[in-house]
Amino acid sequence: MAFFRKKPPPKKDVDPLEAFDQMIASLERQGAEVRKSAATMLALRGELTRERDKLQKRLASIDERRGRANGDVTVLRTLERDENEGRRSLEKANEVFEQAERDGKLLMETAESLSAQLTELKEERMSAKTRLSAGLMVSDALKARVANFDKVMKLDAARDEVERAHALAELYREESETK
Repeated sequence: MAFFRKKPPPKKDVDPLEAFDQMIASLERQGAEVRKSAATMLALRGELTRERDKLQKRLASIDERRGRANGDVTVLRTLERDENEGRRSLEKANEVFEQAERDGKLLMETAESLSAQLTELKEERMSAKTRLSAGLMVSDALKARVANFDKVMKLDAARDEVERAHALAELYREESETK
């Protein structure tokens, strides 16, 4: 049964900056969507402005035609009905325009907030990259120092061995001279 067990996948080297990059990409996508929505809202606002102007001109035209009606009751009733409908439409257009203004303002504030977050995150990433690079350089320097320390220890051990061999040779020489 042990033959069929899957080996765990090899661990990938984790790039600490990848989390920053993913968040930056996410904020950039969000910012693009918000800017797109804001542009749509500006276009809508323009359409609503034109619609309001059109309704106001229509109401002005109704007032002008009322003056020319010469007291004709049928014409006056029709104009009154048209005026009421026009005022309701203008009122509704004003409400929609105000809502579009609020939504546009909210979208602009959101876009500014995302832009500020993005700038801050990019600065933090740059700082993290710098600290990471410095940390890696220090780590490499310490590894080199440890490797150098190992060489120094081996050199000291070799010196000690040479000293022992020299001392042993000296002992053998002294012993052979005393014989």
